Amino acid sequence: MKRHPAILLALLLLVASQPVLAKAPSRSMRPDMRPETSAPANPAVRKIFGPSIVAALLPRPRPVTAPKPARVVLSTAGAAVHLSQRPSARPANFSRNVVRAAVRSKPAKPVPTSRAGSVCGDKTIRGQTLSPIAGRLRGCGVSAPVKITSIDGVALTQPATVNCDTARALKKWVKNTVKPTVGKLGGGVVSLRVVAHYSCRTRNNQPGAKISEHGRGNAIDIAAINLKNGVSLAVLKGWRDKTQGPILKKVHARACGTFGTVLGPNSDRFHQDHLHLDVARHRGGAYCR
Repeated sequence: MKRHPAILLALLLLVASQPVLAKAPSRSMRPDMRPETSAPANPAVRKIFGPSIVAALLPRPRPVTAPKPARVVLSTAGAAVHLSQRPSARPANFSRNVVRAAVRSKPAKPVPTSRAGSVCGDKTIRGQTLSPIAGRLRGCGVSAPVKITSIDGVALTQPATVNCDTARALKKWVKNTVKPTVGKLGGGVVSLRVVAHYSCRTRNNQPGAKISEHGRGNAIDIAAINLKNGVSLAVLKGWRDKTQGPILKKVHARACGTFGTVLGPNSDRFHQDHLHLDVARHRGGAYCR
């Protein structure tokens, strides 16, 4: 009977393991560490297969120390360094210098004004000079216009384009009439509500009428005197009021002479809500209604 090598090997392994199976533990034991040599511990197996075959089948022992990984350098990094350099500390006054630099930056160029921010040779008339205005209608235009923003410390609710004669007359009226008449009422005068200044048009915008003094820079329309406490002495609502009416009528009457023409609610239907003040002169003297 011919014996098969595989069957013989199985029988030998079974015989060699009989003592171990007879004394099997109740739970698996932790395996022992591999020896540094590759030869098997069982001498029976070594005797059957030979040491060369056994050495070829067993895995190679792990090295004692693992090799160092290769250093990786990105291709886009150029002359890369092994470690990132720590940034240098900012100077102690870094924030202060940034703020100072921002303050020193050049501001936007302002609209051309007079040297002291005043016009018409009067430091209390604040505004700016303008280029000559050519009117679209015959008789309109201002050869030396100014745009005023405040008069004797009293602000205008909108910049008013007039000539210097009108600006000086307005300053005289505010200083000598408006301020003393209002006095300390409501904390005093803070601003004038301007509703019309330079405009190239006919009188009261009527077709075929003469050119308005507004079209020559000679006129300005005031609709209210505003007080510091927020109260407004409005011509439309206050003219016939028992408290505001006397004040408004007084400043209207005393404007006559300072201005060549003074019109209010008693003049016509076009002036029910404002005082029209212009410096036009008439043969018979000032025209005030």
